[in-house]
Amino acid sequence: MLRSVCVMAVLALAGVLGQARAQAPAEMPDPRAALVKLLPAGTKIDDLVPSPIPGVYQFVQGAEVSYLTADGKYYLDGNVYDMATRANLTEVLRARARVALINAVPETQMLIFSPKNPLYTITVFTDVDCQFCRKLHGDMAELNKLGVRVRYLFYPRTGPNTESWRKAEVVWCSADRNDTLTRAKAGAQLDMNKTCGPTPVAREYALGQSLGVRGTPAIVTESGDFINGYMPPRELVQALKQLQVAQRQVAQR
Repeated sequence: MLRSVCVMAVLALAGVLGQARAQAPAEMPDPRAALVKLLPAGTKIDDLVPSPIPGVYQFVQGAEVSYLTADGKYYLDGNVYDMATRANLTEVLRARARVALINAVPETQMLIFSPKNPLYTITVFTDVDCQFCRKLHGDMAELNKLGVRVRYLFYPRTGPNTESWRKAEVVWCSADRNDTLTRAKAGAQLDMNKTCGPTPVAREYALGQSLGVRGTPAIVTESGDFINGYMPPRELVQALKQLQVAQRQVAQR
C-alpha cells in the first residue's frame, strides 16, 4: 500500500513538473540571427555586439565601424560620442581594430628603420613611387634621431599588376630590402626582372584597404591612431606626443 502511494506521488509530481515546463515561456530567438542577413556575406552573429546606445548593435569590419538598430530598420554610419566626456567612442573601436590587425603581421614581413632606443613606433603604409612617401623616407635619419622607429608595409596605390606594385615586389625580393627601398625611393632604376617566392605585398595592400587607407603615406601609431599624409619630422613627433597625452587622459577617465 505504501509503495503504491509513493508511486502515485512521484507520478503526480512528474505531471506537475511537465505542466510547468509546458507553461514556461519559450526562449526568445536571438535578434542578431536576422540582422546578420542584412550585413556582408560571412558576417557571424558574434560580429554584432550591443553598442552604448540601447537597442543598437555595433558592427566592426576591418577598422570600419557601423551601427544597426535591433529591428533592422536603420543602418548608421558615423561617430558616436559620449556627451559626458566628449570621447569619440567609435574612434576608440577603430583604433583597437587597427592595433589588432597590424599586430597580427609579423615584423619579419615589415621593412624597419629604427634607432637604438626608440621612443615611438609608427607603422607606415608606403608606395615606392609616392612623392610624399619619398619625402618621408628622406627624413628617415632625422626621424630616427628623434627616436621614431618606422615600420613599413607596402601599399602600391595603383593596385595589382602595375609598375608600383612590381617595384614593391622587387624590393621585397632583394637581398638588402632596406637599401633597395631607399634607392628605389630616390629614383634609382631597379632590376624589374628580379623574382622570388610569394611576397607579402598583396596581403599588406588588402590590410591597408581594410584599415581604410586611401592614400600614402598612411601612418598608424602604436595606439592605433591614424595620421593621414606627410608631416615634417618635428611636427610628427609633436603629434605623437599629443596623441600619447590624449590616450593617457582617456585611460584615466
